[in-house]
Amino acid sequence: MPDTDLPHTGQHPKSTVWQTAVTVLQEVEPPFVPAGAHAMTLVIEYPPGDPGTPPHRHTGPAFGYVLEGEMLLEIEGDPERVVRAGETFWEPGGDVIHYQDGNHRDDVPLRFTVTMLGAPGGPMLTLVDDEELVRRRDRRAPRP
Repeated sequence: MPDTDLPHTGQHPKSTVWQTAVTVLQEVEPPFVPAGAHAMTLVIEYPPGDPGTPPHRHTGPAFGYVLEGEMLLEIEGDPERVVRAGETFWEPGGDVIHYQDGNHRDDVPLRFTVTMLGAPGGPMLTLVDDEELVRRRDRRAPRP
C-alpha cells in the first residue's frame, strides 16, 4: 500500500490547504467582454530600458501581473505609473489607447504576464497611428 493511502481504507488523505492557499491579487469589473471572447495568456519580456509596445489598443480587457522588474504603464485617461514586481494591472480594452508598457529600469529586465480577452477572429493588439494620437491628445492624462 502506498504511504499516501490512509491505513485500512485504501483512500487518499484529504487536504484542506486549498481553502487558504489562494491570495486574490486583483478583482475588477471590466466594462465589457466581447461576445464569444477568445482568451490568451502571454509572458512578455523586455530588456533593460526597452520602451515596449508602441501605442495600441485591445478589443477586450487585459489583466496583468509583473513577475520581474518595473513597468512604466500608461492607459488613456490615467496618469502614467510604475508597476513593480508582484503588482497587478488591467486595462478595459475597446476604444481605450494603451500608451506605454515599457521597462522603467535601464539596469534589469522586465517580465510580466498578461491575459487578454479579445473579439473572436480579430487581432489581440492593434497599433494606433500618429494621426489618431494627435486627434485624441486631449484624452491623455497630463504627463510629468
